[in-house]
Amino acid sequence: MNDVDKPKSYRPKLPDLEFVRYRVDSGIAYIMLDRPEKLNAISDQVVAEIRHAFQYFDLDPDARVAIVHGAGRAFTSGADVRQRQLRPREELEAFGLWSPETRRRDLFFDFVNWKPIISAAHGYVMGMGVGLCFSCDLVIAAASTKFQITEVGRGLHSSTLWALLRFRGAGSFADEVGLTGRIFTGEEAERHRILTRATADGEHLKVAEDFARQLLKNPPLAVRATVRTRRMYLLEHQRMSFILTEHSPALHLTRDFHEAAKAFVEKRSAPEFEGR
Repeated sequence: MNDVDKPKSYRPKLPDLEFVRYRVDSGIAYIMLDRPEKLNAISDQVVAEIRHAFQYFDLDPDARVAIVHGAGRAFTSGADVRQRQLRPREELEAFGLWSPETRRRDLFFDFVNWKPIISAAHGYVMGMGVGLCFSCDLVIAAASTKFQITEVGRGLHSSTLWALLRFRGAGSFADEVGLTGRIFTGEEAERHRILTRATADGEHLKVAEDFARQLLKNPPLAVRATVRTRRMYLLEHQRMSFILTEHSPALHLTRDFHEAAKAFVEKRSAPEFEGR
């Protein structure tokens, strides 16, 4: 049963969240990453809290579209490197870069109602934050937003983010930023047509709200059917990238990866990589 058919008395339970805020106003759910002192860096706990917020939104009868955004100076600086990547070797060997609690399933494919999600980015969108941002159904960003696929520079593969950008139409631009790891701006991303819209600084959330209101005017079941089709198509692209990089999980056990992660945490230049 879709949530439009449920009685208003039905409401899922949202657990207490420390780093993610959830509120609803006029049919729009606002899901805010709220760890500004860490530029909204994504730890295992943040991944779990985003999942809780997404699943709550999926069943919330008062919300038909969601906007994901970040508090403070950034959408997100990406993975919390100290917590997620400097794990004991035994844990990395057992689980990779994911803890048992956060490796179960992807954030965007575990839904019943398939309501649309819009990202509204500003400041910095780095590493796994690129995945969170560009997996959303519509992507709004301030023109000055700095995006970066940081994985290759840290000794990891960027295949899933490369596949995501190519899915959005980036073509050779995805090849360039996926292999070099260079920073690109929201203005540049719009020029390569992987953004829905680049905005003036400070206008990203307002423009996202404008798009959300447009979606609210459409029949909800038709919108959700389109969202589901889009995400299933994306899933097939990402599955192929997983299949083609089955050997790559071992990269998180290399000396290059460990030294790159340490250099980042210690705020020093990356070492000369040895290929081992």
